Amino acid sequence: MYKNYIKRLFDIAAAFVGLIVFSPVIIILIIVLSISYRGNPFFVHPRPGKNGIIFKLIKIKSMNDKTDEHGVLLPHHLRVTKIGNIIRKLSLDELPQLINVLKGDMSLIGPRPLEVRYLPLYNDYQKQRHNVRPGISGWAQVNGRNAISWQKKFDLDVWYVNNLSFKTDFKILLLTLKKVLLKEGVNTSETLNMTPFEGNN
Repeated sequence: MYKNYIKRLFDIAAAFVGLIVFSPVIIILIIVLSISYRGNPFFVHPRPGKNGIIFKLIKIKSMNDKTDEHGVLLPHHLRVTKIGNIIRKLSLDELPQLINVLKGDMSLIGPRPLEVRYLPLYNDYQKQRHNVRPGISGWAQVNGRNAISWQKKFDLDVWYVNNLSFKTDFKILLLTLKKVLLKEGVNTSETLNMTPFEGNN
């Protein structure tokens, strides 16, 4: 009942309220970043959702578009701006994903959507993470985030998929709020400090 109906209704209600409450913050960020980056303040990137269906994830941009002498983008850690660091520490870059939740691309709680390039590398066990909608926060995010190995991350994601319940989601939500408020390893990008997934060797 919860997994098939109530979870989605809760996502819609929470995302709608969240967008209303945080709309002033989002508007200010759009204005400031449009001036700072002299362009688009959003980062839109394709990610696999439920059943591996690709959607466009929306985030507030925290990196510039600086390139090297060959026109190749610099590494992520060299492109995060000062204001971007503040945005990440406060998890403000995640706010536009509430739009993804409203659209049905994502849930508030679920395995974080990883990069599309990893799809061909998953084994059957790891593919289970796509049996549910990806989330803004998840079981792996409150249990180490990028400080854990890829295998541990997948184990936590699959555990969540197989133990999805209101109790589990509520626990993850509380732990997420705690980490955001205490700034405990908050908002470390999946691509910033994590070694790229290379499959199972």
